[in-house]
Amino acid sequence: MQLELALSLPRDGRSVPVARHVVRAGLRTSGVDEDCVHDIEVALSEACTNVLEHGDPAAEYELRLHLDQDRCVLRIVEVGRGLASTFEQALPSGAPEDEVEHGRGLLLMRALVDRVGFRPLSGSGSGSVLSLEKRLTYADPEPSSK
Repeated sequence: MQLELALSLPRDGRSVPVARHVVRAGLRTSGVDEDCVHDIEVALSEACTNVLEHGDPAAEYELRLHLDQDRCVLRIVEVGRGLASTFEQALPSGAPEDEVEHGRGLLLMRALVDRVGFRPLSGSGSGSVLSLEKRLTYADPEPSSK
């Protein structure tokens, strides 16, 4: 089975639970293990929150989901200032201090998924793509091909 979808979301905090709900439904319906679903949901929340906090407040952002038998790939596309260099520069070398409220999102994303990537948006204008990739595990070791 393969699932592809794209959501255009307003740059609003209410869009994060919507994104999580859609991705969770796709993963659960496909039989993905709950721990794996949870990891992807948390990483997605952190990615969307970073786009909301650091991106261009006037622009929408897009969530692209690619789900196949082996992996889940999420791409969060923001049009505006371009966050790729901002994210890479902000990535701490170690865990932030206990009293620090910010700076944990990128560490969480890297801990929960197999790959986190940043790249400038191709074409005219500015923007960036934050990608998350995770190998899927299933509740049933042999997912059905229904």
